[in-house]
Amino acid sequence: MGKECAWGATLSFLRLNFVVEGQTEERFVNAVLSPYLADRSIYVAVHCITTQYNRHTPHIKYRGGLSTYRHAYDDIQRWIRRENDRTTRFTTMFDLYGLPSDFPGYAKAAEELDPYSRVNVLENALQESINDWRFIPYIQIHEFESLLFSDIEKLGIRFPQYSEKIQRLAKETSNFRSPELINDGAKTAPSKRIIEVFPEYHLQKVFLGTLLTSEIGIPTLKANCLHFREWIERLETLCN
Repeated sequence: MGKECAWGATLSFLRLNFVVEGQTEERFVNAVLSPYLADRSIYVAVHCITTQYNRHTPHIKYRGGLSTYRHAYDDIQRWIRRENDRTTRFTTMFDLYGLPSDFPGYAKAAEELDPYSRVNVLENALQESINDWRFIPYIQIHEFESLLFSDIEKLGIRFPQYSEKIQRLAKETSNFRSPELINDGAKTAPSKRIIEVFPEYHLQKVFLGTLLTSEIGIPTLKANCLHFREWIERLETLCN
């Protein structure tokens, strides 16, 4: 039996299209979120931001990185126009850390000291910019690696030669109320902290980011990361 959705139509499934910042997020969506949402009859496609076309080789596209909002805007709008139906939704996964200054709401958000307030301003401005009722904006506080701090000691279990340093890192960051609130400085952002004690992460982040979040599990990520939980719960109930 199909599920009764908000507009009154009965659906057996729903498509959810992700536009993401980079390869780490792309792999996370495909390997971790996709099977989790498929259990709820939500089937996922993911697109990494197109940053450059070469007119001499139009079949080759350069993907990954959010250096300017225009790249994200064009990709989202192109996908929305291509799939103009009620059975499709669209969402994003961008990092708050390093967000380009031309992003909608950037100046207003900069006035907010609280990261949750800041990201709320940005997501509302992004929603207004895209202007489609099927679009669900999401910006990760402060970056993807924030999620790993839901149980960063799993990294030490997998790489025991670094376990002592990683245990110290876990202790140092335990005073933050949430992994999402680990700050976004050039040396203190979550990814920078991990690389400081485990340099190999820089070259293995696409693989390890997915592996560790899979081992940590969506329930633990939701329990520790408020904004992430709000997003996932909204996606989970799209057809309820």
